[in-house]
Amino acid sequence: MRPTLRQLQYLVATADTGRFSDAAERLHVSQPSLSAQIAEAESHLGAIVFERGRHGARMTPLGAEIVRRARYVLRQMEDMQSIAKSGGLGLYGRVRMGVLPTIGPYLLPRATGTLHREFPDLRLSIREESTVELQDKLTDGQMDVLISTPEDHSPTDSAHLFRESLWVAVPSDDPLAAEAGPLDLDQLAGRPVLTLGMGHRLTSLVSELAHAAGAFVSTDYEGTSLDAIRHMAALGAGVAVLPQLYVTCEARRDDVLVYRRIDTPMAERNIALVWRQGSPLTDGLQQLADALRTAASTILDEV
Repeated sequence: MRPTLRQLQYLVATADTGRFSDAAERLHVSQPSLSAQIAEAESHLGAIVFERGRHGARMTPLGAEIVRRARYVLRQMEDMQSIAKSGGLGLYGRVRMGVLPTIGPYLLPRATGTLHREFPDLRLSIREESTVELQDKLTDGQMDVLISTPEDHSPTDSAHLFRESLWVAVPSDDPLAAEAGPLDLDQLAGRPVLTLGMGHRLTSLVSELAHAAGAFVSTDYEGTSLDAIRHMAALGAGVAVLPQLYVTCEARRDDVLVYRRIDTPMAERNIALVWRQGSPLTDGLQQLADALRTAASTILDEV
């Protein structure tokens, strides 16, 4: 016999919460019932998915792979239900979107009104993650679509949204603030550069820029957000490198810092809507990309 879809839901909920009791509460069933169903699923599979103990329910190495595949099966079932309800047109029901923290807070608020009008039956669940986490969660079915850098997600399908430049932010008394207009890359030579921690595409891009300019990425100050990087630059910790969308939406309100675009093709990044190949949501996601593309263009045209 095979595990049922309900049993797969129990496996995934237990993996997410780490405890049988919490998983049972999430799924509105009794803990004994959930535990019995998980034991039956393990019997059908011929494998132990969870180690039981005072620490809760910890996945075995084989169990982690089983749960990953269970997520995929459940996601496929949800896709089937969504496309059946929508008649194959547009987007319907819950769609889980992952987005880079350097993009989501600045793009999505501008797109909300359009999305509500064009997709009235769409329930968009949004979560910010690093590039690495986005890829993992798209692969195992925890997310349906991403707003991210397409080169970091393969093999996938994608729709281009926009291309943005990178800018520096420095205090008004910094030598780089003495001039206006684009900044030549070699003007960063010898300077400490501020960026996010590891796991972000932006960090890799800034590191490549620093190397090409003869600058260096500061290891004393590692930002957890773009706002943190901007504030550290204001305190003289280094030169902040910030994406254009953020500069347009947030940073330009700050009169403490001076902002200049880095004048090199290296200081640009592509942003796309990314989804799994063969997704039944493809037609609707293309429509979603159109709406996001329009919102991004409106913002970037403000520079």
